[in-house]
Amino acid sequence: MALPFTNPNGKFWHLLHRPIMALAPMDDVTDAAFRRIIAKCGKPDIMFTEFVSADGLCSKGKDRLMGKLIYDECERPIVVQLFGKNPENFFKSGQLAHELGFDGIDINMGCPDKNICRSGAGAALINAPETAKEIIEMARDGSGLPISVKTRIGYDKITVEDWIGHLLEAKPVAITVHLRTKKDMSKVPARWSHIAQAIKMTRGTGTLLLGNGDIPNIEKANEMVHATGVDGIMLGRAIFGNPWLFNANASRFSGDLGEKLKIMIEHAQLYEMIFSNKKNFRNIKKHFKAYLAGLPNAKGLREKIADINCADQLKNELEEFLSANQFFIV
Repeated sequence: MALPFTNPNGKFWHLLHRPIMALAPMDDVTDAAFRRIIAKCGKPDIMFTEFVSADGLCSKGKDRLMGKLIYDECERPIVVQLFGKNPENFFKSGQLAHELGFDGIDINMGCPDKNICRSGAGAALINAPETAKEIIEMARDGSGLPISVKTRIGYDKITVEDWIGHLLEAKPVAITVHLRTKKDMSKVPARWSHIAQAIKMTRGTGTLLLGNGDIPNIEKANEMVHATGVDGIMLGRAIFGNPWLFNANASRFSGDLGEKLKIMIEHAQLYEMIFSNKKNFRNIKKHFKAYLAGLPNAKGLREKIADINCADQLKNELEEFLSANQFFIV
């Protein structure tokens, strides 16, 4: 049985088992419902919320964003990921993160979305290093929590040495580097050859370094750790349809149709319970598509699920689909 999480002096990062295996924050994907399912099926070493606007949390729209800050004790260590451009708002949002009991704050300095970058947030901070450093310091001062950063290897060109050097001046506890530039988006393979330079720069600084990009499973993650010496790996898209990604028996569970469909229903029920009157049920349907990927003879089922509006309807459709094989979800 796993020991309960403890976070003495707020320094949990350096107490994590190495290599660190982390679940990436993904907007409208890694919400509270999905994170609880993942915690049950195969918990990573650390989880992050969806990214949340620090500027929005300091505006009249704050209440609209509070649903993104829901979490459960089973998710610890749980880190809130913030994005924005105003250092003062990171101080205020840091205070809120402390009040809500988060274990840390991660600052998004890598989102390539054109609207986010146009606002001066996300990957745009790569071109504004002084603001980036001030944001780290203000978030730390406001929260008293460990501050980490998720970023890229450059904006429109690779600038690992300059950019990582600037970040290290602000002494974040950890940096996760997505090994593409903002310009790359996801159009080219992750440039893992550039991780060595970042590792060399962070060694001996007290800042941990995690790599991110094109890692499909834990086996490949461990290979990359062994090959590069990085402190950990952050996995993202590989979690779609596979909440057992971080489980030592991932292949057995993810290949069990009955287990997968039971979890699919539980995920829908959790989503309904947590986000009733907060989110539209249709938002979870991207997960249904992922759960059912590769399921033979399921075209009709997918069409029916596209029209459902609640977890009970999902369960009924799945049971009807499986009844011909004398299999029942209980």
